[in-house]
Amino acid sequence: MPIVNTTAPITAASCDEMIRSIVSTYPFCRSELLTSTAFQRPIRTLVIGNGPRKVIYSAAHHANEWITSLVLLKYAEELAQAIREGGQLGGQDAKALAEAVTIYMVPMVDPDGVDLVTGAIQPGNIQYDLARRLAADFPSIPFPEGWKANLLGVDLNLQYPAGWLMAREIKFSQGYTQPGPRDYVGRAPLNQFETQALAGYTRFIDPELVLAYHAQGKEIYWQFMDYEVPGARELGEQMAQASGYTLTDVPYESGFAGYKDWFIQEFRKPGYTIEVGTGVNPLPLSQFDEIYRDNVPIMTIAALGGTE
Repeated sequence: MPIVNTTAPITAASCDEMIRSIVSTYPFCRSELLTSTAFQRPIRTLVIGNGPRKVIYSAAHHANEWITSLVLLKYAEELAQAIREGGQLGGQDAKALAEAVTIYMVPMVDPDGVDLVTGAIQPGNIQYDLARRLAADFPSIPFPEGWKANLLGVDLNLQYPAGWLMAREIKFSQGYTQPGPRDYVGRAPLNQFETQALAGYTRFIDPELVLAYHAQGKEIYWQFMDYEVPGARELGEQMAQASGYTLTDVPYESGFAGYKDWFIQEFRKPGYTIEVGTGVNPLPLSQFDEIYRDNVPIMTIAALGGTE
């Protein structure tokens, strides 16, 4: 029976449990507590492989994009199983991949927000009431399903010091000037526990590449401003061809202060935002199998740095 349950919405608790179960079932996987949120939910890593090439995959920066957490966890479970059984994943020998690469995952960057969207935080709970008060000033955004931020009302993917002032100017002009369900950049970059921890972890690991998983659009964003990263376009084209996704530029109004933007600016290495699926967030689990099938080659190609 699979460890990763893809038939029900994920929560912070079920994510934590699945990570622990993968590590206990496959002792060559490992995990550590990256940080705890303002509301004391854990953010855990899941690490697989022991190769010299290092990559970081993150998911669920945005609460109503929780389906991306399941994508990473399912990949980790299937890769671990293939390593143990001497099999393949994404057309690659799993043992050889694990000897070449170390994949560091942060499957759920925003557990507080995810719990609000997926129902682990119920009406009457003080955290639910706090979020509902913040959402009241944005009546056009459905509650709670339209919630993207953490429970302090800060959009975590607008928190990174790469064009943060430009992001603030754009989002303020759109009316997102205070904590709320989405698009509030916070009072300063990296002033949330979640983003401080992920930025610090990234600096510590110093990976060759990052993938930041979001939803939706079946697109791969690979650029930040005019930074030229050698090989980034070519690798992005390989991932696009293998997945059927479109390699494209980020829309200008969404093109600043994201995790992959900061990584490109700070490390001058390839960073990609992967927008999975189509429709309105949160995407239904009926799309999961297709999303997962499309993204196995993306994660495998990214891990190896390209196809031969």
